[in-house]
Amino acid sequence: MHRDSEQSISARLRERLKEARRVFVLTGAGVSAESGVPTFRGGGGTAVWKGMPFSVISSAEMVEQDLLEVWAWFDYRRGIVGRAQPNPAHLTLARWQDLFAEYTLATQNIDGLHQRSGSRNVLELHGSIWRARCLRCAARKDLRTKDTGERPPKCPLCGGDMRPDVVLFGEVLPADVFARAEEAARQCDICFVIGTSAIVYPAAMLPEMARGAGAFLVEINPEATPLSAICHESLRGRAGDLLPLLDRFVVQPTVGSQSEAASETR
Repeated sequence: MHRDSEQSISARLRERLKEARRVFVLTGAGVSAESGVPTFRGGGGTAVWKGMPFSVISSAEMVEQDLLEVWAWFDYRRGIVGRAQPNPAHLTLARWQDLFAEYTLATQNIDGLHQRSGSRNVLELHGSIWRARCLRCAARKDLRTKDTGERPPKCPLCGGDMRPDVVLFGEVLPADVFARAEEAARQCDICFVIGTSAIVYPAAMLPEMARGAGAFLVEINPEATPLSAICHESLRGRAGDLLPLLDRFVVQPTVGSQSEAASETR
């Protein structure tokens, strides 16, 4: 089975992986879904929380109207996400951070599974379900270590009410995080888009930027997406199955090549 699966990886993709020095990865809900994390979005206005659709309960307007209900919703979500475990896709991507001269992992997911698998410096485009942010002074608090259970949580700096530190409907992505992702996308020589529908903007712009700057664009998704048409390679299947296969063609750098790569980026 492994031999047949490996044959599905084209020769040009294998070669690109061996030569890659600057890699940019964008992951979406599909990667977490393989760990059992629901997307929660529903469809067609389907109610997901006490009669409210996802676009209502997860909106900036709801924070203003009923902050306590927003916390009830996100506490429920944390209860589900907290039971999920990183899958082989998360683990492979964590391993890659030490195999390329430059490596950037950006995610649309808010569940923290990349970090739990060992990934460092993850660019969380949509924030984190495990953090709270003060509505008054924007200070942040880690809910995994400093959650007293008070709702809404109180800011440790100014005493103001805090909200989930995630990007909600009606809000923009954090500019500094997106800028770092954009820079990495424009400078990479190979870009992976994994488990994302490629319809949520502006995150969906990142692979387009990479492609426009000359990167080799690879999509991993069970189904075709709007991005498929511009990809050099579109691999159909589960990320947890395909990424470990691709990992076999990534060359372990030597100490000398790592030093050389470091000097080139100075």
